[in-house]
This record gives sequence, structure tokens and C-alpha cells, in this order.
Amino acid sequence: MKTRSILSGLVLAAVLGAATAQAQVKMGVAGPITGPDAAFGAQLKNGALQAVDDINANGGLNGQKISLSVADDGGDAKQGVSVANKFYGDGVKIVIGHFNSSVTMPSSEKLAEAGILQITPASTNPQITERGIETLFRTCGRDDQQGGVAAQYLAKQKGKKIAIVHDKSTYGKGLADEMRKALTAAKSKEVLYDGVNRGETDYSAIVSKLKASGADFVFYGGYHTEAGKIIRQMREQGMATVLMGGDGIASEEFAAIGGPGVEGTLMTFPPDPRNRPEAAEVVKKIQARNFSPETYTLYTYAAFQVVQQAAAAAKSIESTALAKVMRSGKVFKTVVGDLSFDKKGDVTRADYVVYRWQKGADGKLAYFEIK
Repeated sequence: MKTRSILSGLVLAAVLGAATAQAQVKMGVAGPITGPDAAFGAQLKNGALQAVDDINANGGLNGQKISLSVADDGGDAKQGVSVANKFYGDGVKIVIGHFNSSVTMPSSEKLAEAGILQITPASTNPQITERGIETLFRTCGRDDQQGGVAAQYLAKQKGKKIAIVHDKSTYGKGLADEMRKALTAAKSKEVLYDGVNRGETDYSAIVSKLKASGADFVFYGGYHTEAGKIIRQMREQGMATVLMGGDGIASEEFAAIGGPGVEGTLMTFPPDPRNRPEAAEVVKKIQARNFSPETYTLYTYAAFQVVQQAAAAAKSIESTALAKVMRSGKVFKTVVGDLSFDKKGDVTRADYVVYRWQKGADGKLAYFEIK
């Protein structure tokens, strides 16, 4: 009888061991897979897919493979909340996303209530991490940081008139307001401050206002779709006004929409992560997917690396345990460089620089850092 008990115990242990080995960690990535910001949704998706492939090939999270769910929020706040609810219902433990700040704000409340860890690789509105949500982090910077860099650059253009336009979104208006505050602190003042509606095709009204203001520069808080239309219509009106935007215009689609008039446009974004030696191998892998890993592709990949390293340190995949490690000051090695988080969940480095859109050696318009 004792021998039978021992054998039964061994069989049970083997079954439980196999079940544990086969268990999967459910993770989700959410972004605008469709809609006007789909170019950025593709960045989040492709960064996530590559990261999951690489982590699973190296044993997963503490020996458990990742099962990834890709969700489309369409860049819409209500749809984002629905995505958050579905993630909870499906048993997702960790979410990487969203892209739009206006989506991350409400969805993060739902995810926090459900005890789901969330890392956004792209939502830059300062209020996202000012609300004290313990399980919410971001691998990107904040709009008060990039707005400050933009203001300092424009304030140095002595004697030049500066206008500020935004798209009324959480991200766009938030960035424009932060830039405006920093411009005031630099003892400079805009000649025009106005908003436009997203999704329109005719921006002649704001173009006329800009022309009448005599602005030499217009800082635009918003996304590449509208920025491209505005700059195209400015050039059609014979305006040489230089447009400057934030990371919301950091997409190759911006040049496709804006046309040749995009040349000379200024933009704030961190140093191009594609040029980092830590990212070289991953860049090649993503390019092999026939996808250009620009802007937030690698910030998404980095979010998965943070989760992997936090799980190893915590010896757990539970949200509170991961969050504790992430808020401890631990340095994470990622494709976008070393990252650590402050008590709010923000990265501790602020490294925004200014870019100029111009023709590269191949004759195509692209963004290049101003040295």
C-alpha cells in the first residue's frame, strides 16, 4: 500500500509539474489598429509580437510562455474601456498600451480596478501618472518634458512670431498647453492660440488665422494626420510658416499626407532608438517582418523586457509584486537603453531632442536629429 501511495504521489507531482510547465501568462497589447492613428497601432502590435516571440524562445516569464492578445481600441476612449473590460474577462494579467492619452486615461482606471499591470509605451499626458495608480507605468516621456524642449528651441528664435494650435484631444491640447507654459516661462508669448477638430479635411479657417497672425512658426499639438493636412494647405496658400510638432507626428505617414511642404518641419522625440547598439538585433528581426520599427515600436518591445526582468526579480507575475520591483529603482536593460521608474511610474530620464524633417540620401523625406 505504501509503494502504491508513493507511486500515486509521483504521478500526481508529474501531472502538476507538466501543467505548471504548460501554463501560459496572458498578456495584452492594445492600440489603434484601425482609424486615423493606425500607423502607431501597427508600431505597438509589431513591437509586441517580436518581444513575445523572443521572450518565449528564451523560456517565457519565469518558465511560463506568454499568450498574447492584440486588441484594437480604434483610438477611441469608449472602445478602450471596452477593451479593458474584455482583457479582464479573458484573464489577461498584464497590458501593454494604449497609444492615445485620451484612451489610456479611462482604460487605466478599469485595469487598475481589475488588478492588471499596465505599461503604456506612448501615452505622454502628464496626468496619466499623476493619479497615484500603483500598477500603471510608461516607458515613454511626458508632455511637460517635450513641451519644454520645444519651447526652449522656439524661444531662441529671436524676433520670430510663434502660434500654437492643438487638436483638442487629451494628448494634443495637453502638449500645446505644456509648451505654452514653458514658452511663457522663457519670457516669450504666442501670437495665436487656437484649436481644430480632428478628422476634418478642410483646415482653411485655421490656415487663414495663421496667415493673418504673421506667424513664423506654428507649434502643433496633435497627430500626424491633421498636421499633414494643415501643412499642405498652408503651402497651397503660399505660406512659408514652419510647423513644429511633438511625437504625435513621428510617423512616415506624415510626409505622405503633407507632401513636399513637410520639408523643414520640426519635431520633438527622444534620440532615435533604432540607432542604439542594444536595439540592432531586434531592429533586424522586425525589419524581417517587412515592418519599419520607427518611434514606438521599440518602446513597446522595451515594455515587455521590463516585465520579463521584473518577473524574474519578483519571482512572480502578480501585478503588485511586479509593480513593487518596478518602483524600487531597479535598472532595466532594454532596447531603448537603461530604464528605471520613479514613484509615479514615470521613467527617470528625460531625453527629448529636436528633429527636422528633410530629404535623406535616398531622396525621401524623413526626420533627422538636429545636432
